[in-house]
This record gives sequence, C-alpha cells and structure tokens, in this order.
Amino acid sequence: MIEIRNLTKRFGKITAVNEVSLQIEDRQVFGLVGTNGAGKSTLMRMISGILRQDTGTIEVSGQPVYNNPEVRQNIFFIPDDPYFFRNGSAEDMCSFYRTVYPAFDSDRFTRLLGDFSLAPKRRIQYYSRGMKKQLAVLCGLCSNARYLLCDETFDGLDPVMRQAVKSIFANDMEERGLTPVISSHNLRELEDICDHVGLLHAGGLLLSRDLASMKLGLLKVQCVFDDEDDVEDALSGLELLNHDIRGRLHTLTIRASSEEILAHFESRNMIFFELLPLTLEEIFISETEVIGYDIRNFILN
Repeated sequence: MIEIRNLTKRFGKITAVNEVSLQIEDRQVFGLVGTNGAGKSTLMRMISGILRQDTGTIEVSGQPVYNNPEVRQNIFFIPDDPYFFRNGSAEDMCSFYRTVYPAFDSDRFTRLLGDFSLAPKRRIQYYSRGMKKQLAVLCGLCSNARYLLCDETFDGLDPVMRQAVKSIFANDMEERGLTPVISSHNLRELEDICDHVGLLHAGGLLLSRDLASMKLGLLKVQCVFDDEDDVEDALSGLELLNHDIRGRLHTLTIRASSEEILAHFESRNMIFFELLPLTLEEIFISETEVIGYDIRNFILN
C-alpha cells in the first residue's frame, strides 16, 4: 500500500502539492485526475522518489520512499514524455533496466516487443510518439515493479493499443499483484479501467473515492410527468443533487439505490421514466458540487 500523509511540495513561491493525504491500496487501478498544473506529475515524482517532499511522509509497505533503493525497486515511473538514451534502441533500454531492476524479465520484454510490433534494434528516436509510450509501458511492466506510475500515458495510445495495455494490466494485477496508478486530465480516459479515483485541483486533493460505491449510491433519472403539477410532490423526500428541466423532460441526479428510486416513483403517473447509470464525469460533478466546487470549471473532457 502507498500511504501519503500531509504531503507538501513548493517550488519557490509556487505550491505544487498542498497538504495531500491519500491511500492507494494494492491490486487496484488508481486514477489521479486534474487539469494541467493541478499537481499530478509532482505528486507522482515524489511517490517514485525522484523528488523529495518539503513536508509530510510517503511510505510504501510501511517504508519511506525517498533515498531508499530497496523500496524504489518496486516502483516504476513513466513520465508524460519518457526519456530514452540518445541513439538508443529498445534492446539498449532492456540492458539498462536489467541493472536497475533485478527482477526485469528480458524474455517477456522481447516477446511483448514482437506483440506490439516494436523493432528491438531500431533507434527509438525514429519511433512515433505512440510507439515511445508503448515502449515505456513495456519497460515498466517487465521491470516487475509492484507499482507502475503512469503520467498521462494513455493519452498517446490509440484505442487498440489502450485495450491491449489494459488487458496486460489486468493480467499482471491477478498474477503478481501489480498496482497501476494512472494520471490524466481526462475523466473519460479513466472511466473504464479505474477502481478508485482521486481528484486534484490547485495542488490539493478535493476527493478520493471508490468508484463502485459511488456508482451504487448515485443514479440519474430521466422522466416526463403526466401532470406537471405533481412534480414537487413526486420529488419530495429524495436527496436530489441536480435537477435539470428541458421542456417537459426532467433529468434528476439522486443519491439513492436503484431499488429505492424505483420504489419511490412506482406509484407516480409518468409518461416516460428511465433509470440510468452516471458517467464518471457526472459523478464527479455531483460530488464536488456537494463540497462547494463546480468541477465543470476546471476539468477537461
């Protein structure tokens, strides 16, 4: 488990990360969301031990990370713009990472290069941006590090490659306990892969929630009432987070289970009624409005 307590990092007068406390459980995909400049990359660099925090603590399995080579062998960080040796090839990167990560799996690396159609002897400078992202992910996976930190990694992958990488993540989580931590400024990038999502804004943590529990207790209803005079009475007793009206169509965001919502509206006269799951974006809009923020002002789609 990665445990972060009261973490702060400043660069001169700029506070990049401000009093962040966070737990990342093992064997889950943790999504770190926020706009550019929210503090995601700085936080990941501190988790990986590249940067030292000003205040607060970061522990992995109860051990501090910074200046601790034994712990850092279990962490692999993939930056937004991965670094490779000048004039280096994929084979050169394999040779390097074998010296840094004792458990690096060279045979698997060679096999995955073939699966992803990446030429092992070709200079990486001639790879496309997407191919460089793929290579960085393969290096991270084959390092056999338990924690793989991916900074905007999925943004450079096409849909087919994204699905391939997700499948490998799922396999490694099952077989060797991999814990991927994926940052993005795009909620939709993370919606179909993450178990837990944390929302950063201006260096602070606004929200950290398990997606399954959030989705279970928050639903959207679209409906048309037979008589508009019944609307106020029909909505009484509900924990209504949002109510949008377009013509006669009412779109409601309600905090309740599907069973509770269906039972509430069962006796109402409705022309149209539909119960829908919320997208990750809609969930975060609703949850952040409750704590006094409007996510639509600072989260990109």
